[in-house]
Amino acid sequence: MPVGAITVEMTKQGLKNGFMHGWAVGLGGMTVDVVLVFALYMGLASILAMPLIQLPMWIIGAGFLFLLGLDSIKNADQDITLAGEKVTKSFFTSYRNGLLVAISPGNLVFWVNVFGVVLAKSYDKGESASFLVIAAGILSGILLHDIGLMTIVSVTRKAMSRKMIKTLTMISGMLLIGFAGYFIYEFIQGIKMYR
Repeated sequence: MPVGAITVEMTKQGLKNGFMHGWAVGLGGMTVDVVLVFALYMGLASILAMPLIQLPMWIIGAGFLFLLGLDSIKNADQDITLAGEKVTKSFFTSYRNGLLVAISPGNLVFWVNVFGVVLAKSYDKGESASFLVIAAGILSGILLHDIGLMTIVSVTRKAMSRKMIKTLTMISGMLLIGFAGYFIYEFIQGIKMYR
């Protein structure tokens, strides 16, 4: 599974607030994933795959991820709960962050371009059972990835100081800004195709 914006946000929340908060981000992302699987099944893939739709999605996604990354860097030393301390951040806030990252246009483009193609091929064959099995496999893989990642993060977190967590949170913010740069690159490439 490639590292994406949701993985970065999960890791950041897992480091700052523990397993459940990191996993809440993943659950928020998976909520959107399930809705997208259903929407792809209903024909959304063909609409979202249109270059005219993808271009604005790339630039909006870049802006969204840039702001999320900037906020991550700016607030790197806030809301850090070391292992053994009581978490003050709500589970719902972490879940909401997962939803917000997952509904970013860049994530939608990723879904259509990677998973949408696989699902569309199985759907084109007219076998809805095949589509559902592949969709269930993709969602199961995401769930296993999320649980595995959060297990590693929660075990590692116990040996980290506040300064280490702050540094990693800032690195997470820089990675999100890097994803924003990649989205801008994709936007520019898309514009070049229409010249």
